[in-house]
Amino acid sequence: MAQKKPAAKAKTPAASAAIPAATLAAGKALYAQNCLVCHQADGGGVERMNAPLTKTSWVLGDKTRLVNVLLNGMQGVEIDGEVYTNVMPAFTQLSDQQLAEVLTYIRNSFGNKASAVSSAEVKAVRAANKK
Repeated sequence: MAQKKPAAKAKTPAASAAIPAATLAAGKALYAQNCLVCHQADGGGVERMNAPLTKTSWVLGDKTRLVNVLLNGMQGVEIDGEVYTNVMPAFTQLSDQQLAEVLTYIRNSFGNKASAVSSAEVKAVRAANKK
C-alpha cells in the first residue's frame, strides 16, 4: 500500500505538468499585451474597478462563462461579493487558440490551479454566440 500512496501523490504534479510550457509562455505574452494594464502584473486587479484574477469563482469555475467574458466583454458585474465597474472590452480579434492560451495562463497563474482551456472549447462558445 505504501507504493500506491506516492503514485497517487504523483498525479497532482503530472496534471499541472500536462499544460505545455509553450502554451503558458504564449498565454503570458498575450496577458502582457492585452490584460496586464487593467488586471495588473500580479492578477490582483484594481479594487471596485477591474476584477482580480486570483482565485475567483469566475476564473476557476465555468470555462464557458470565462470564454464569454473575453468574447463579449463585460461591465458592472459582481464577482465573489464585489462589484467592478470598469468596462472590459471584448477580445474577438484574438483567435480561438490565443484566447485558449491566455485563459489557460490565467487559470494557472497568480496562485490559480485549474484545467486548461482548449481552442475547441473557445471555438464552440464563439459559434454558440453567433446563433
